[in-house]
Amino acid sequence: MNILLAIYNNQIFWTVVLTVYALAVTRLTEYPYRWMTARGVEESVAVYYDRKIVHMLAGGVVLFVVPFVFKGGNFPFPYIYPLIIGLVLSIFTLIPHLTGNLLEWVQVEKNKNEVHFCFMWGVTVFALWIVFDNPWVAIIPPIFMAFGDGITGVVRNLVYARRTKSVVGNVFMLAVCAPAGFFLARAGGIAFWGLIAAFVASYVERYEFGPIDDNVLITVSSSLVLYVGHLIGPIA
Repeated sequence: MNILLAIYNNQIFWTVVLTVYALAVTRLTEYPYRWMTARGVEESVAVYYDRKIVHMLAGGVVLFVVPFVFKGGNFPFPYIYPLIIGLVLSIFTLIPHLTGNLLEWVQVEKNKNEVHFCFMWGVTVFALWIVFDNPWVAIIPPIFMAFGDGITGVVRNLVYARRTKSVVGNVFMLAVCAPAGFFLARAGGIAFWGLIAAFVASYVERYEFGPIDDNVLITVSSSLVLYVGHLIGPIA
């Protein structure tokens, strides 16, 4: 029992486990890609579905585990570990672009958005955890990016069968982000600021400016809203 407890409390152990889990999800999405393309789904559409699956099952699921397993104790600075996960995954997703050996079921040539996703995932949790000293608030913007943008992409793919920007996707994103932002931000006493951040994130998702894609805009804009809320204090 003591050995199991020691393993559970070992944050290096969880850093490795969660990184491997995210990589495994990415690798296993080859199977739904093969299944879809074998049934006549266009490759670009199948890839887009896979990318959103990874958003939610890798990025999103790991986020909800983070506050439970990275708790300090004998391992100070718990916010370091999500940063390490994000940076390691950034490297793993960047290497295929540099070598030309893309993971065809989840990666697209000249589109490094998944690299930006991993990087912003780790950096955002790291920075907000330091500011708020609260992991639940720190995961809010990446939750918007993982689940909000994830469901947006799935809905748009179902409706348009291609990667595109449309209001219908943003409506579904807001439906996911609004309750998530409100309830998670309650942990920091700024619930309504979490709701405002959800509206802002759901709006900016429609835009991209060259290398500044929606992953960057979602996390940066919602983080700024939360920080303003931290400075001003609760609305109600």
